[in-house]
Amino acid sequence: MKVAEALAWMTHFNEKIQENKDYLSELDTPIGDGDHGGNMARGMATVMESLNQNEFTNTGEVFKTVGMQLLSKVGGASGPLYGSAFIGMSKASDEDQLVTLLTSGLEMIVKRGKASLGEKTMIDVWQPTIEALKMGDLSVEKVYAYAEQTKELVATKGRASYLGERSVGHLDPGSYSSALLFDSLLEVVVAND
Repeated sequence: MKVAEALAWMTHFNEKIQENKDYLSELDTPIGDGDHGGNMARGMATVMESLNQNEFTNTGEVFKTVGMQLLSKVGGASGPLYGSAFIGMSKASDEDQLVTLLTSGLEMIVKRGKASLGEKTMIDVWQPTIEALKMGDLSVEKVYAYAEQTKELVATKGRASYLGERSVGHLDPGSYSSALLFDSLLEVVVAND
């Protein structure tokens, strides 16, 4: 991934987060603190400020900046999880394939969140997205379908896990913001390949 693509990806992601801020918080209200949208919007606004004020020689620097800003500015679980994902991605080289890049991010999410597939977390979007990308079969529709499938899951991690069975029927907000992330990626990178 080139620096310009990484910056375009983050720009699109920020736009989608700002547009969906209220919806993300609505999703978070019944099963979390109700602040996912506000936290992510604030964090991404800070990310964009930082990206716009700096010059980057490689994508690792871009993702490290994104990760550090999200770690320091976003509250709740989303800051550490997204921050860790981007720091993981910053360690992949510019020559690495997209799958390798995203897998580095996913590994850091798993390490930080101690979650796995099927626990109603952002991993439920990240993992199948990476698998579909490996197969050359990723689409925007699939990304949102992965997020939608979290409605049927019982949350066993994070604040939503306190609800147990009552978390069924609610879409996981971190999964939806992850869908926005991959939707943005498809707009920028996959469209240019």
